[in-house]
Amino acid sequence: MKALVYQNITLTTRLVDTVTTPMLLRMLAAGSLDSRPLATHRFRLDDIMRAYDTFANAAQEKALKVVLAAA
Repeated sequence: MKALVYQNITLTTRLVDTVTTPMLLRMLAAGSLDSRPLATHRFRLDDIMRAYDTFANAAQEKALKVVLAAA
């Protein structure tokens, strides 16, 4: 971090929210954003409780994003 400060470089981070969601959806639709690496766990919709448990223990499960699929 010190090296970045000395070079006058600023890092900005942000959670996905109502400001960034439309932009991310446009990028997904255009194919310019590959979201597959972000989804670390996938569950069927009927296994939703296990999905919640996984995300509740994200650090131990190494879960970044949990995806639920109907089929």
